[in-house]
Amino acid sequence: MKKAIVLGATGGTGAVIVAELLKRGVETVAFGRSMGKLEQLAASMGQPAGLTLKTGDVFDTESIAAAAQGTDVLFHCASIPYHEMQKKLLPMGEAVMAAAQRLSLKVVAIDGIYPYGRRTGPLPVDEEHPKMPHTRKGQTKLAFERMFFSSRWKGVRGLIARLPDYYGPTANEASYLGSTLSAIAKGKPAMFIGNMTVPREYVYLPDAAKMIVELASREDTYGQNWNIPGAGIISGKEIVRLARRASGSSKPVLPVGKIGLTLLGLFIPVMKEIVEMLYLTKEPLVLSGAKYERVIGVIPKTPFEQGLAETVSSLR
Repeated sequence: MKKAIVLGATGGTGAVIVAELLKRGVETVAFGRSMGKLEQLAASMGQPAGLTLKTGDVFDTESIAAAAQGTDVLFHCASIPYHEMQKKLLPMGEAVMAAAQRLSLKVVAIDGIYPYGRRTGPLPVDEEHPKMPHTRKGQTKLAFERMFFSSRWKGVRGLIARLPDYYGPTANEASYLGSTLSAIAKGKPAMFIGNMTVPREYVYLPDAAKMIVELASREDTYGQNWNIPGAGIISGKEIVRLARRASGSSKPVLPVGKIGLTLLGLFIPVMKEIVEMLYLTKEPLVLSGAKYERVIGVIPKTPFEQGLAETVSSLR
């Protein structure tokens, strides 16, 4: 991998992948809608050599193809808000894959665990776990996977990296923990989405970026799904305890369930759409990293105490 393009470069996953690529000496194109946000990203990284900023429309094949000229790997990190996913996820994916086919690129798509649906066996689950989504978002994500690996894209080699819930300095409100940790870091009251007592899996985004870029740099990893596991499981109560300790704040953090999200959804549409995913806060899905360890090696696992401290420090 000599040169890569990252779509959605200013988002939570996109930003850490840009940083990891540059760290490895890979010339990188950061692609996004807003030049202002792209410039902020570059400034936060110290204006690194090897980074090019390009704006465009991730729904437009021509726009993507023009920005991706000269690259060999495309990282598809652009995301769709929950309340627009059914309408927009597949059109965006089609545009990305058409551009990749035109340029014969490798494509690394960043996705989540929704296509698995409810677990049907013991934890942790590997990449062969049946995909039987029972939610609209899970079904839409599974349709994306089928489109992505379709034989239509004869000139493209692709892989999907599947992340559990995540956190880190670049995580924004598109993540479950993004707004929670941001509020704690700023000494404000916060909300925690879902059950706070059931331990769940979270991956620290810099760790995820290391694994994803390593997978992208290999030749034998394409044409497959890959789990990107976290450092283990942790309850919401413990997350809050560690984040408060790092911030020095003791402001209240209130759990928000179905009723609260539905009411918030009257003003913030995305909140209402989270309701159908609350099953994951009660019946957590934990990813197996056995395949990654077998093919690649050791999984980076930043301890939660360290990762949360670094996140809070950055957000402050």
